[in-house]
Amino acid sequence: MPPSRSRTSDWTWRRRFSACTVILTVFLISWGGVVTSIGAGMAFPDWPTSLGSYNLINPVEEWWLVPAYLAEHGHRLIASLVGMFTVVLAAWTWWEDPRAWMRKLGGAAVALVVLQGILGGLRVLWVSLDLAMVHACVAQLFFATLVAMTLFVTDTWRRRDDILPQIDSANHLRRWSYAAVVVIYLQIVLGALLRHPGAGMSGGYTTLHVTGAFAVVGVVLGAFVVAEKHFDTVPAVRRTAWGLLGAMGLQFALGLASLLLTLYEPAGQGGVVAYVALTVAHLVVGAVLFGASVVMSLLAARRPQDMPAPKPGDGAARGVPERSLAGAEP
Repeated sequence: MPPSRSRTSDWTWRRRFSACTVILTVFLISWGGVVTSIGAGMAFPDWPTSLGSYNLINPVEEWWLVPAYLAEHGHRLIASLVGMFTVVLAAWTWWEDPRAWMRKLGGAAVALVVLQGILGGLRVLWVSLDLAMVHACVAQLFFATLVAMTLFVTDTWRRRDDILPQIDSANHLRRWSYAAVVVIYLQIVLGALLRHPGAGMSGGYTTLHVTGAFAVVGVVLGAFVVAEKHFDTVPAVRRTAWGLLGAMGLQFALGLASLLLTLYEPAGQGGVVAYVALTVAHLVVGAVLFGASVVMSLLAARRPQDMPAPKPGDGAARGVPERSLAGAEP
Protein backbone atom coordinates (compact mmCIF):
# COMPACT_ATOMS: atom_id res chain seq x y z
CA MET A 1 0.00 0.00 0.00
CA PRO A 2 1.43 3.44 -0.92
CA PRO A 3 2.41 5.61 2.07
CA SER A 4 -0.07 8.35 1.09
CA ARG A 5 -2.93 5.85 1.02
CA SER A 6 -1.86 4.43 4.38
CA ARG A 7 -1.65 7.92 5.90
CA THR A 8 -5.11 8.81 4.66
CA SER A 9 -6.49 5.61 6.12
CA ASP A 10 -4.94 6.44 9.50
CA TRP A 11 -6.66 9.84 9.59
CA THR A 12 -9.96 8.24 8.58
CA TRP A 13 -9.90 5.53 11.24
CA ARG A 14 -8.77 7.91 13.95
CA ARG A 15 -11.57 10.29 13.02
CA ARG A 16 -14.07 7.44 13.24
CA PHE A 17 -12.73 6.30 16.58
CA SER A 18 -12.81 9.86 17.91
CA ALA A 19 -16.41 10.24 16.76
CA CYS A 20 -17.31 6.96 18.47
CA THR A 21 -15.77 8.27 21.70
CA VAL A 22 -17.90 11.42 21.41
CA ILE A 23 -21.07 9.37 20.88
CA LEU A 24 -20.23 7.12 23.81
CA THR A 25 -19.70 10.21 25.96
CA VAL A 26 -23.14 11.52 24.97
CA PHE A 27 -24.55 8.18 26.10
CA LEU A 28 -22.65 8.52 29.39
CA ILE A 29 -23.98 12.04 29.94
CA SER A 30 -27.54 10.88 29.28
CA TRP A 31 -27.10 7.95 31.68
CA GLY A 32 -25.76 10.32 34.32
CA GLY A 33 -28.85 12.43 33.78
CA VAL A 34 -31.03 9.42 34.57
CA VAL A 35 -29.03 8.79 37.76
CA THR A 36 -29.67 12.35 38.92
CA SER A 37 -33.31 12.40 37.84
CA ILE A 38 -34.25 9.28 39.80
CA GLY A 39 -32.02 10.13 42.78
CA ALA A 40 -29.81 7.05 42.43
CA GLY A 41 -26.47 8.76 43.00
CA MET A 42 -25.94 7.00 46.33
CA ALA A 43 -27.33 3.59 45.37
CA PHE A 44 -23.78 2.28 45.91
CA PRO A 45 -22.45 4.22 48.92
CA ASP A 46 -18.85 3.12 48.43
CA TRP A 47 -16.09 3.66 45.86
CA PRO A 48 -14.08 2.26 44.08
CA THR A 49 -15.88 -0.83 45.36
CA SER A 50 -19.59 -1.43 44.84
CA LEU A 51 -21.23 -2.64 48.07
CA GLY A 52 -17.81 -3.91 49.11
CA SER A 53 -17.18 -5.81 45.88
CA TYR A 54 -14.27 -5.18 43.52
CA ASN A 55 -16.09 -7.06 40.78
CA LEU A 56 -16.78 -4.27 38.30
CA ILE A 57 -19.00 -6.38 36.05
CA ASN A 58 -21.19 -8.14 38.61
CA PRO A 59 -20.83 -6.67 42.10
CA VAL A 60 -24.29 -7.86 43.17
CA GLU A 61 -26.27 -10.75 41.78
CA GLU A 62 -28.82 -9.50 39.26
CA TRP A 63 -28.05 -5.88 40.06
CA TRP A 64 -29.53 -4.89 36.72
CA LEU A 65 -33.02 -5.80 37.98
CA VAL A 66 -32.94 -3.04 40.61
CA PRO A 67 -33.53 0.35 38.90
CA ALA A 68 -31.31 2.32 41.27
CA TYR A 69 -28.49 -0.23 40.97
CA LEU A 70 -28.86 -0.35 37.20
CA ALA A 71 -28.67 3.43 36.95
CA GLU A 72 -25.69 3.99 39.25
CA HIS A 73 -23.59 0.92 38.45
CA GLY A 74 -24.43 1.19 34.76
CA HIS A 75 -23.09 4.74 34.93
CA ARG A 76 -19.85 3.44 36.43
CA LEU A 77 -19.48 0.80 33.73
CA ILE A 78 -20.07 3.25 30.88
CA ALA A 79 -17.69 5.75 32.51
CA SER A 80 -15.00 3.07 32.63
CA LEU A 81 -15.56 2.35 28.95
CA VAL A 82 -15.33 6.06 28.08
CA GLY A 83 -12.10 6.23 30.06
CA MET A 84 -10.60 3.35 28.10
CA PHE A 85 -11.64 4.86 24.78
CA THR A 86 -10.12 8.21 25.80
CA VAL A 87 -6.80 6.63 26.77
CA VAL A 88 -6.67 4.75 23.46
CA LEU A 89 -7.53 7.92 21.52
CA ALA A 90 -4.85 9.92 23.34
CA ALA A 91 -2.24 7.21 22.78
CA TRP A 92 -3.18 6.95 19.11
CA THR A 93 -2.95 10.73 18.77
CA TRP A 94 0.41 10.83 20.55
CA TRP A 95 1.80 8.10 18.30
CA GLU A 96 0.46 9.25 14.94
CA ASP A 97 -0.39 12.95 14.99
CA PRO A 98 2.42 15.28 13.83
CA ARG A 99 0.95 18.29 15.65
CA ALA A 100 2.48 18.81 19.10
CA TRP A 101 -0.50 20.80 20.36
CA MET A 102 -2.84 18.00 19.31
CA ARG A 103 -0.84 15.47 21.31
CA LYS A 104 -1.08 17.76 24.34
CA LEU A 105 -4.83 18.03 23.82
CA GLY A 106 -5.05 14.23 23.95
CA GLY A 107 -3.20 14.32 27.26
CA ALA A 108 -5.64 16.96 28.52
CA ALA A 109 -8.56 14.70 27.60
CA VAL A 110 -7.05 11.87 29.67
CA ALA A 111 -6.48 14.25 32.60
CA LEU A 112 -10.11 15.38 32.42
CA VAL A 113 -11.54 11.86 32.31
CA VAL A 114 -9.37 10.86 35.29
CA LEU A 115 -10.51 13.97 37.15
CA GLN A 116 -14.12 13.05 36.35
CA GLY A 117 -13.66 9.60 37.81
CA ILE A 118 -12.14 11.01 41.00
CA LEU A 119 -14.89 13.62 41.33
CA GLY A 120 -17.54 10.94 40.90
CA GLY A 121 -15.90 8.75 43.52
CA LEU A 122 -15.43 11.56 46.03
CA ARG A 123 -19.02 12.65 45.50
CA VAL A 124 -20.05 9.20 46.79
CA LEU A 125 -17.52 8.96 49.61
CA TRP A 126 -18.21 12.46 50.89
CA VAL A 127 -21.96 12.37 50.10
CA SER A 128 -21.49 15.78 48.51
CA LEU A 129 -24.07 17.43 46.29
CA ASP A 130 -21.57 20.21 45.60
CA LEU A 131 -19.18 17.68 44.06
CA ALA A 132 -22.08 16.18 42.10
CA MET A 133 -22.66 19.56 40.49
CA VAL A 134 -18.95 20.03 39.79
CA HIS A 135 -18.91 16.52 38.31
CA ALA A 136 -21.74 17.48 35.95
CA CYS A 137 -20.01 20.68 34.85
CA VAL A 138 -16.62 19.06 34.24
CA ALA A 139 -18.36 16.39 32.16
CA GLN A 140 -19.36 19.09 29.67
CA LEU A 141 -15.78 20.39 29.45
CA PHE A 142 -14.56 16.85 28.79
CA PHE A 143 -17.21 16.42 26.10
CA ALA A 144 -16.18 19.70 24.45
CA THR A 145 -12.54 18.54 24.43
CA LEU A 146 -13.49 15.35 22.59
CA VAL A 147 -15.60 17.32 20.11
CA ALA A 148 -12.61 19.57 19.41
CA MET A 149 -10.30 16.58 18.95
CA THR A 150 -12.73 15.11 16.45
CA LEU A 151 -12.95 18.38 14.52
CA PHE A 152 -9.16 18.62 14.36
CA VAL A 153 -8.84 15.31 12.49
CA THR A 154 -11.49 16.08 9.87
CA ASP A 155 -10.50 16.73 6.27
CA THR A 156 -12.12 20.16 6.47
CA TRP A 157 -9.82 21.26 9.28
CA ARG A 158 -6.63 19.70 7.90
CA ARG A 159 -7.12 21.00 4.34
CA ARG A 160 -7.83 24.49 5.66
CA ASP A 161 -10.53 24.92 3.01
CA ASP A 162 -12.94 26.86 5.24
CA ILE A 163 -11.02 30.12 5.63
CA LEU A 164 -13.19 33.09 6.52
CA PRO A 165 -13.07 35.57 3.63
CA GLN A 166 -13.43 38.99 5.33
CA ILE A 167 -11.58 40.36 8.33
CA ASP A 168 -14.34 42.55 9.80
CA SER A 169 -17.06 39.94 9.38
CA ALA A 170 -14.78 37.22 10.75
CA ASN A 171 -14.16 39.31 13.84
CA HIS A 172 -17.91 39.73 14.34
CA LEU A 173 -18.41 35.98 14.03
CA ARG A 174 -15.61 35.33 16.50
CA ARG A 175 -17.14 37.64 19.08
CA TRP A 176 -20.59 36.11 18.74
CA SER A 177 -19.20 32.56 18.80
CA TYR A 178 -17.05 33.18 21.86
CA ALA A 179 -20.03 34.77 23.60
CA ALA A 180 -22.14 31.73 22.73
CA VAL A 181 -19.62 29.34 24.30
CA VAL A 182 -19.46 31.35 27.53
CA VAL A 183 -23.21 31.94 27.85
CA ILE A 184 -24.13 28.34 27.04
CA TYR A 185 -21.63 26.99 29.56
CA LEU A 186 -22.91 29.34 32.26
CA GLN A 187 -26.40 28.10 31.45
CA ILE A 188 -25.16 24.53 31.90
CA VAL A 189 -23.79 25.45 35.33
CA LEU A 190 -27.15 26.96 36.29
CA GLY A 191 -28.86 23.83 35.03
CA ALA A 192 -26.63 21.70 37.26
CA LEU A 193 -27.63 23.84 40.24
CA LEU A 194 -31.27 23.29 39.40
CA ARG A 195 -31.09 19.55 38.75
CA HIS A 196 -29.42 18.33 41.91
CA PRO A 197 -31.73 17.82 44.91
CA GLY A 198 -31.33 20.33 47.69
CA ALA A 199 -29.93 23.00 45.38
CA GLY A 200 -32.51 23.46 42.68
CA MET A 201 -36.02 24.71 41.92
CA SER A 202 -35.58 27.79 44.08
CA GLY A 203 -37.13 30.91 42.67
CA GLY A 204 -33.76 32.58 42.23
CA TYR A 205 -32.07 29.77 40.32
CA THR A 206 -35.14 29.18 38.19
CA THR A 207 -35.35 32.85 37.25
CA LEU A 208 -31.65 32.94 36.40
CA HIS A 209 -31.93 29.81 34.29
CA VAL A 210 -34.95 31.09 32.38
CA THR A 211 -33.21 34.43 31.83
CA GLY A 212 -30.12 32.56 30.69
CA ALA A 213 -32.21 30.69 28.13
CA PHE A 214 -33.12 33.96 26.43
CA ALA A 215 -29.47 35.05 26.56
CA VAL A 216 -28.52 31.80 24.80
CA VAL A 217 -31.16 32.46 22.14
CA GLY A 218 -29.71 35.93 21.60
CA VAL A 219 -26.07 34.93 21.17
CA VAL A 220 -26.90 31.91 19.00
CA LEU A 221 -29.11 34.03 16.74
CA GLY A 222 -26.33 36.62 16.54
CA ALA A 223 -23.78 34.03 15.46
CA PHE A 224 -26.25 32.49 13.02
CA VAL A 225 -27.13 35.79 11.34
CA VAL A 226 -23.47 36.75 10.87
CA ALA A 227 -22.62 33.29 9.51
CA GLU A 228 -25.55 33.28 7.08
CA LYS A 229 -25.00 36.84 5.93
CA HIS A 230 -21.26 36.77 5.38
CA PHE A 231 -20.15 33.13 5.21
CA ASP A 232 -22.85 31.34 3.22
CA THR A 233 -20.09 30.23 0.80
CA VAL A 234 -18.07 28.59 3.62
CA PRO A 235 -19.74 25.16 3.98
CA ALA A 236 -18.28 24.19 7.36
CA VAL A 237 -19.33 27.46 8.99
CA ARG A 238 -22.78 27.41 7.41
CA ARG A 239 -23.50 23.81 8.43
CA THR A 240 -22.35 24.50 11.98
CA ALA A 241 -24.50 27.64 12.16
CA TRP A 242 -27.59 25.67 11.15
CA GLY A 243 -26.74 22.91 13.59
CA LEU A 244 -26.31 25.47 16.35
CA LEU A 245 -29.65 27.08 15.52
CA GLY A 246 -31.47 23.75 15.41
CA ALA A 247 -29.99 22.57 18.71
CA MET A 248 -30.89 25.90 20.32
CA GLY A 249 -34.51 25.69 19.16
CA LEU A 250 -34.90 22.11 20.37
CA GLN A 251 -33.20 22.92 23.67
CA PHE A 252 -35.49 25.88 24.30
CA ALA A 253 -38.56 23.74 23.64
CA LEU A 254 -37.33 20.94 25.90
CA GLY A 255 -36.48 23.39 28.67
CA LEU A 256 -39.92 24.97 28.50
CA ALA A 257 -41.62 21.58 28.56
CA SER A 258 -39.48 20.44 31.51
CA LEU A 259 -40.27 23.61 33.43
CA LEU A 260 -44.02 23.30 32.84
CA LEU A 261 -43.98 19.63 33.78
CA THR A 262 -42.08 20.39 36.99
CA LEU A 263 -44.38 23.25 37.97
CA TYR A 264 -47.51 21.16 37.44
CA GLU A 265 -45.95 18.23 39.38
CA PRO A 266 -47.64 15.36 37.51
CA ALA A 267 -48.57 12.39 39.66
CA GLY A 268 -48.24 8.73 38.75
CA GLN A 269 -45.67 6.64 36.96
CA GLY A 270 -46.41 8.25 33.62
CA GLY A 271 -45.58 11.69 34.96
CA VAL A 272 -42.32 10.48 36.47
CA VAL A 273 -41.25 8.82 33.23
CA ALA A 274 -42.14 11.95 31.26
CA TYR A 275 -40.14 14.11 33.68
CA VAL A 276 -37.06 11.87 33.47
CA ALA A 277 -37.28 11.67 29.67
CA LEU A 278 -37.63 15.44 29.25
CA THR A 279 -34.89 16.40 31.69
CA VAL A 280 -32.43 13.87 30.26
CA ALA A 281 -33.20 15.00 26.70
CA HIS A 282 -32.72 18.60 27.82
CA LEU A 283 -29.35 17.68 29.32
CA VAL A 284 -28.16 15.83 26.21
CA VAL A 285 -29.28 18.49 23.74
CA GLY A 286 -27.58 21.06 25.97
CA ALA A 287 -24.32 19.14 25.58
CA VAL A 288 -24.80 19.02 21.81
CA LEU A 289 -25.53 22.76 21.77
CA PHE A 290 -22.36 23.44 23.76
CA GLY A 291 -20.35 21.20 21.45
CA ALA A 292 -21.71 23.00 18.37
CA SER A 293 -20.79 26.37 19.86
CA VAL A 294 -17.25 25.12 20.49
CA VAL A 295 -16.99 23.97 16.86
CA MET A 296 -18.26 27.32 15.61
CA SER A 297 -15.75 29.17 17.79
CA LEU A 298 -12.86 27.03 16.58
CA LEU A 299 -13.83 27.51 12.94
CA ALA A 300 -14.21 31.25 13.45
CA ALA A 301 -10.90 31.49 15.28
CA ARG A 302 -8.93 29.90 12.45
CA ARG A 303 -6.56 31.98 10.38
CA PRO A 304 -4.81 30.83 7.21
CA GLN A 305 -1.08 30.28 7.49
CA ASP A 306 0.09 30.20 3.91
CA MET A 307 0.57 33.97 3.46
CA PRO A 308 2.01 36.76 5.62
CA ALA A 309 -0.33 38.84 7.72
CA PRO A 310 -1.39 42.09 5.95
CA LYS A 311 0.25 45.30 7.02
CA PRO A 312 -1.94 47.89 8.73
CA GLY A 313 -4.14 49.52 6.12
CA ASP A 314 -3.02 47.13 3.40
CA GLY A 315 -6.22 45.55 2.14
CA ALA A 316 -8.01 45.28 5.48
CA ALA A 317 -10.52 47.96 4.56
CA ARG A 318 -11.12 46.28 1.21
CA GLY A 319 -12.16 42.98 2.78
CA VAL A 320 -9.01 41.08 1.80
CA PRO A 321 -8.73 37.79 3.75
CA GLU A 322 -6.57 38.04 6.81
CA ARG A 323 -3.35 36.02 6.72
CA SER A 324 -1.16 34.85 9.55
CA LEU A 325 2.16 33.11 10.04
CA ALA A 326 1.21 31.91 13.52
CA GLY A 327 2.70 28.43 13.54
CA ALA A 328 3.54 26.01 10.78
CA GLU A 329 1.17 23.24 11.80
CA PRO A 330 -2.48 23.17 10.65
